[in-house]
Amino acid sequence: MDMRVAKQIAKRRGAKAISAILSDRNFTYNRTIGVTFRYKEDIDPDGISQFGLVAEDVEKVNPDLITRDEDGKPIAVRYEAVNAMLLNEFLKEHRNVQELKSTVAKQESTIAQQQKQIEALTTGLQKVSDQMDLAKAAPQLVANDH
Repeated sequence: MDMRVAKQIAKRRGAKAISAILSDRNFTYNRTIGVTFRYKEDIDPDGISQFGLVAEDVEKVNPDLITRDEDGKPIAVRYEAVNAMLLNEFLKEHRNVQELKSTVAKQESTIAQQQKQIEALTTGLQKVSDQMDLAKAAPQLVANDH
């Protein structure tokens, strides 16, 4: 969206994630570039509320994602490129989630095995402790050879 052709522009909550993906900086980009807006009457007489990205702001994050007018000023966001980037980032995150799930499953298995080992060791320790208690309680005879 070109700021020159819009009115009633308001920042959108949650758009920082989009900014981070566009900038490929892992959520370090602080400006929120997602907005709601209405086109001016000469473009959209009905004034339908729109959601989009501000071309001037997208240019600061990633200049390859905008088109320019004859004066070189940002005029539109290349949403097809943004969509491709978002899909790519989604797929990366999906792979990360799958890897984390696999890691968690392995850790759960290891924890279950360790719990069984702890129970076995506790049982063995209890048996040794019981045997020591019996040995203490049993009367001891001392041989006197004189």
